[in-house]
Amino acid sequence: MTATAKNTVCVWYDKDAEAAANFYAKTFPDSRVDEVITAPGDFPSGKQGQVLVVKFTVMGIPCVGLNGGPGVQHSEAFSFQVATDDQAETDRLWDAIVGNGGKENVCGWCSDQWGIRWQITPRVLTDALSDPDRAASKRAFDAMMTMGKIDVAKIEAARRG
Repeated sequence: MTATAKNTVCVWYDKDAEAAANFYAKTFPDSRVDEVITAPGDFPSGKQGQVLVVKFTVMGIPCVGLNGGPGVQHSEAFSFQVATDDQAETDRLWDAIVGNGGKENVCGWCSDQWGIRWQITPRVLTDALSDPDRAASKRAFDAMMTMGKIDVAKIEAARRG
C-alpha cells in the first residue's frame, strides 16, 4: 500500500481506470501505477472484487482513477497540460494520445481514448505568448490558432516575423 498524498487529482472513468493508468505510465516520463484497489463489496457500477480505484502518478502528479461508471462526461474544463521541450517530444506525446483511440482538437489540445483532455504545449509557444514584444506574441498566437498539434518551427517563425 502506498501513502496517499495530501492533495491528488481524481479522474472519473467508466470502468477503465487501470488501463488508463497503465497507458499513462508507459507514455509519460516520471509516471507509474502506484496501487490498484478492488471493491470490498458491490457498488452501483460494479461488483465486489472489481477494480474500484487506481492510484497512479502522471509526470510526478499524484492521481486517483475512480471507476465510477457511465454518466460523467469529461470536458476542457479539466486537462493535463504537458510542457514539451521540442517538436520530437511534442510529436511523440501527441501521437501516443491521438494514435491510441484519442482525438485531435485545436491549439495543442487533444483527448485520449477515455475522454481525458490533454494540452501538449511546446515551451516555445508559452515563451512566445509571454513575449514582451506584443506584436511578436500576437503573430505566434495567430499561428497557434490555425493549428491542431503545435508546430514548433511555425511558432518560432511567426514570433520572428
